[in-house]
Amino acid sequence: MNIDTIQTFLGTTAIDLLMKIGAALIFWIVGRWLISKVVHLIQAGMNRNSIDPTLTKYLGSIITIALNITLVLGILGYFGIQTTSFAAMLAGAGVAIGAAWSGMLGNFAAGAFMLVLRPFKVGDFVSIGGVTGTVHELGLFGTTIITPDNVMTIVGNGKVFGDTVQNYSALPVRRVERTAQLAQGVDPLDAIARLKAAVAQIPNVAQSPAPEVSLLDFKLEGAVIAVRPYTHTDHYWQVYFDTNEAIARVGQEAGWPVPAAHHKVVQA
Repeated sequence: MNIDTIQTFLGTTAIDLLMKIGAALIFWIVGRWLISKVVHLIQAGMNRNSIDPTLTKYLGSIITIALNITLVLGILGYFGIQTTSFAAMLAGAGVAIGAAWSGMLGNFAAGAFMLVLRPFKVGDFVSIGGVTGTVHELGLFGTTIITPDNVMTIVGNGKVFGDTVQNYSALPVRRVERTAQLAQGVDPLDAIARLKAAVAQIPNVAQSPAPEVSLLDFKLEGAVIAVRPYTHTDHYWQVYFDTNEAIARVGQEAGWPVPAAHHKVVQA
């Protein structure tokens, strides 16, 4: 190969290849921008028509992937790669690809089933796959959860669909579980009356069903009172902490002593 041949190659083939690569990059950037705009417009239209956010996000994911695949095939066609040959190559490697993607396809199928069965929707507070938090998005392959400590967590749809789902937002209210340990000598019936009055004053406590304040158990320290107000899941932690404060305040105002175990020693 002489200098003239090299110069001819650089002057024709290499420059043409660089131009095609540059054009492909421009197509990719512009195409991705157009895809984001199209998906945004579709989702905005669905939101204006009050379509469920879960369905909106799921369809948005499907449209995004479909348009990205179309964009990639278009760029390959620009380079002269026949899409039919490309598809034949993928079909020839179908066994290996199927083994590698079996889990992803299972997650996709589980997501489709959940979209139909609707065990939860975007915004619900749930416990799924060992993760508790608010549903942010039901994607093609995974469900995005925002945990109470503000951590984004993605759980595979297959794990969600095959595990127990607890939806704390499905019913109007949920119960807050607290207990009050009384000291020996404190009248439990009087304590129940005081705690009922205090819990009823807590903001966002549901009136129906009414708060449950009952004699739960007896211990060496004294009687144990179950304090169980009901509230919407959005106010759960506020009612939880306010109930603790109400128990402490009632005990302080009533002058209850600090609970302590009492043992009676019998001498032979």
